[in-house]
Amino acid sequence: MVRKLVQVAQKVGVSEATVSRVLNGKPGVSDSTRQAVLTALDVLGYERPTHLKGVRARLVGVVLPELQNPIFPALAEVAGGALVQLGFTPVLCTRSAGGLTEAEYVTMLLDQQVSGVIFCGGLSAEESASLKERGMPVVLLNAAIDYSGFPQVSTDDAAAVQQAYAHLSSLGHTRIGLMVGPADHTPSRRKAAAFAKLAERGTAGRGGHPVGHALFSFEGGQAVAGELLETGITALICGSDILALGAIRAARRQGLSVPEDFSVVGYDDSAFMNYTDPPLTTLRQPIESMSRAAVTLLANQISGTNPTPKELLHEPELVVRLSTAPAPAGK
Repeated sequence: MVRKLVQVAQKVGVSEATVSRVLNGKPGVSDSTRQAVLTALDVLGYERPTHLKGVRARLVGVVLPELQNPIFPALAEVAGGALVQLGFTPVLCTRSAGGLTEAEYVTMLLDQQVSGVIFCGGLSAEESASLKERGMPVVLLNAAIDYSGFPQVSTDDAAAVQQAYAHLSSLGHTRIGLMVGPADHTPSRRKAAAFAKLAERGTAGRGGHPVGHALFSFEGGQAVAGELLETGITALICGSDILALGAIRAARRQGLSVPEDFSVVGYDDSAFMNYTDPPLTTLRQPIESMSRAAVTLLANQISGTNPTPKELLHEPELVVRLSTAPAPAGK
């Protein structure tokens, strides 16, 4: 008990006597100090006294599907900073091979009496229903599934594909392909639907407008892009920068030069895309505005103020670099 008092007191920057008063429900402690002590208990992994267990901590879970894709750490960084500004403590949870599952993270966060959770690119239907039943404030950021139970913040996938397609068409490309993630991944499905409409209105050309589904990895992009190249496409729109880099490797393995023989457009504008070879033309997700919008929606739920919209769509920005060029002559 003494060790706990000392650690919590050091964490908050108050006396051990103040911590003792909070734990015993005694008066003489400000609300802000009381909340800081409770948050420190949660962060340090100590169980709250029984009479305080019903009080939610000012902790907010930020759950990421991975860290290999630079877009997720970038979203978490902005969201975490915005949460701190509002007096919340972000708890970063990253799913990885051999680590905790999404369900286990949800259980852990509920045990910690968190105030709410932001899910970046994840959350299964089963966990969604469970959190909804408990009344937990949740916001989905670039949700991987369709679930209307929580407010969402997303990039406008249809607008992204339209911008990329218009750019490539203006360069004379008529045989344009699309490579996105798995077929059940909502952003990928939205991109594919928008691409199909554009292909119907455009000139299909001899190679058509093929669509490939890949795992979100460099290797996945390389494998599927290699197959799409066999259809005779001269340009490819990719569902992530990682997939685009894999596509460039696939083109070079087939003896093609990027962008002279084959143009590639990525998606995210994640870190260092300006320094790849060649620098990548890509769709920039508005990370700052999206992350802050997600935090605002969550804070509104926590405070019970302001109705929350079903989904906020943010317009991406086409960033033209050197991985796209006019279509090869005669193709």
